[in-house]
Amino acid sequence: MNKLTMSEAVRTIHGRLPHLPEIVADLLCSMRQENIDIDTLAEKLSHDQALVAMTLRLANSSFYGMPHRVTRIREAFAILGLKGMRTLITAAAVTNGFIANRDSAGEIEKNWRHSIAVAVCAKALARQLHLDQELAFTVGLLHDIGRLILAVYFPLQYQATLTHRTAHDCTLFQAEQAVLDIDHAMVGQALAEHWKFPLAMQLAIGSHHAPGQSGHNALISLVHVADAIVHALDLALDEEELVPPVSTAAWNSLGIGQEAFLQVFDETEQQFDEMCQILVV
Repeated sequence: MNKLTMSEAVRTIHGRLPHLPEIVADLLCSMRQENIDIDTLAEKLSHDQALVAMTLRLANSSFYGMPHRVTRIREAFAILGLKGMRTLITAAAVTNGFIANRDSAGEIEKNWRHSIAVAVCAKALARQLHLDQELAFTVGLLHDIGRLILAVYFPLQYQATLTHRTAHDCTLFQAEQAVLDIDHAMVGQALAEHWKFPLAMQLAIGSHHAPGQSGHNALISLVHVADAIVHALDLALDEEELVPPVSTAAWNSLGIGQEAFLQVFDETEQQFDEMCQILVV
C-alpha cells in the first residue's frame, strides 16, 4: 500500500503539477543563450503581478544589498543583471506554485525552510569557491523539491516514511528508500526534467545525496555539503531529522578552510530568517 513507483510519481508530475510560468521557462533557456532581450523578459514578467510583487520583495531584501529601494522590474534587471533576476524570478515562481493557497504548516513548511537555508548556504559556499552564486542558490532552493511533491501529492506514503524514520532513527531519505522504494531526489530530478531545467540542475537535484554517482561535479558537491551544513545547524527546526552522511570526497573537493566554513555558517544563519519571511507565505 505504501510503495510508490517512479511511473506513479511521473504521472502526477505531468498531470497535476502546475506548469512553470512562461517567463521562468524563458529565463532557464537563457542560460544557454548569449543575446537576451531584457525588455522582452521584463514585459512578459509584468503580466504576472503576483510574481512581480514577490520578485521585488526579494530584490529589496538585505540579501541583495540594493543601493536604494527598487520599484520597477526593469530597474531590478539593470542593477542585478540577468543572472540575479533569473534566480529571484525562479524562486518566486516555484514558491507560488507550491506554497500559495496551501496550508504551509507542519512538514511542508519545515521542508521549505530547509530548502531556503540550503539555497542561502549554497550561495555563500559558491562565493568562497568563485562559482556561479545564482545557480548555486537556485539549485539549493530546489534540491528537495521532490520531498515537497511527496508531502503534497502523496501524503499517506509520506506519512509512512515519517513513521519509519522515527521508529528506526534514520534520515528521511533512508526512510523513503526503505518504505517507498524511491526517494525524493529521484522524484525531484523527474520534475526538473519535466520543467526542462538545464542538465546541470537536473543532475544536482537528483544526485545531491550521492555526489559521486554523476562523476566529479562541483555543483553537486556544493549542494551536498550545503545540505549537510544546514541539517547540522537545524534551521528547519525539525527535531526528528538527522544530519545525512557526508561524502568525504565531496567535502574535500571544495577545498575550503575552517575559517571560510565558519564564515559560511555565520552568513547562512544571518540571512536565513529574512529569506523565510519573504518566501514562506
